[in-house]
Amino acid sequence: MPFRGLPGRARWRPLARIAVLLAIAGGALAAGDTGIGRRAPRLAVPGDAGGKCVEDTAFMRRNHMELLEHQRDRTVHEGIRTTPHSLANCVACHASKETGRVTGSKDAFCEGCHSYAGVKLDCFECHSDRPKPALATAVTPPERVRQ
Repeated sequence: MPFRGLPGRARWRPLARIAVLLAIAGGALAAGDTGIGRRAPRLAVPGDAGGKCVEDTAFMRRNHMELLEHQRDRTVHEGIRTTPHSLANCVACHASKETGRVTGSKDAFCEGCHSYAGVKLDCFECHSDRPKPALATAVTPPERVRQ
């Protein structure tokens, strides 16, 4: 017996402590306070593209920021602007039909998800949160041939 040398009540104190800790842990699990086995409710965000996005939804929820950062680097360093992972293309597809924006309310596509997740949304401090009107394609004059 491991507690043989302890007098009277001191023999039971370690066991009582373990019992109290187990009771607290069991109560927390029963109340659902730990979040084990629970999932947070999904946010239903209007402004869905309506068609197929450039990547599947689960991938975009996890990786959209990496795609945007990678595209930002390609745009800034290499001048590449025509890609489906550009912020402008995201805004063009996901802008609200009512407001024409991806920010401005908790129901807006970008702002709604970021406020739900508790993540600061700072893209639109510099970038437009509305799709740009379609620009007329400018025809560049052909180069003159030197003779």
